[in-house]
Amino acid sequence: MEFRFCPKCAAPLVLRTDGEAGADGDKARLACPDGHWTHWDNPLPVLAALVEVEGKILLARNAAWGPKNFALITGFMERGETPEQGVARELKEETGLHAEVTTLIGVYEFIRKNELIIAYHVKASGEIRLSPELVEVRLVSPEKLRPWRAGTGYAMADWMRARGLEPEFLDWGTQAPADE
Repeated sequence: MEFRFCPKCAAPLVLRTDGEAGADGDKARLACPDGHWTHWDNPLPVLAALVEVEGKILLARNAAWGPKNFALITGFMERGETPEQGVARELKEETGLHAEVTTLIGVYEFIRKNELIIAYHVKASGEIRLSPELVEVRLVSPEKLRPWRAGTGYAMADWMRARGLEPEFLDWGTQAPADE
């Protein structure tokens, strides 16, 4: 989102630096010239679920993606929920599955989208019912997973390594995971 005016006084925003010289606080930020408001542009927390259903990993294709692009279930946290509650909610909303056990995999940068990914391994149960956001899912054996070199792909690779599986990275969208 591009901000051009102060939300309090409607003055045009200016680039302003605050803080001590040489410190990280001297970064230029859009701000109200009268000091009412500063656009910090901090990374947004995003939740990711590496979903395990009966020993296989669920990968999903978003309606906006190409036919070979499959990834983890992701979504934004909402006010008043913990990351664990949020990842369980997103899983339920997008797939109809119920989160049984959630375990933190790690936290990953996704600088391109100014996001911070909080990734979980989620053991899930239930019947898969896709939301309109998703068009297809695949269930893949853990040893056949092929992570990609970006945020959630690194989470998948770390999860694999923790289970003694050496990840083989692929470029995003070059190969759809095989059905099993």
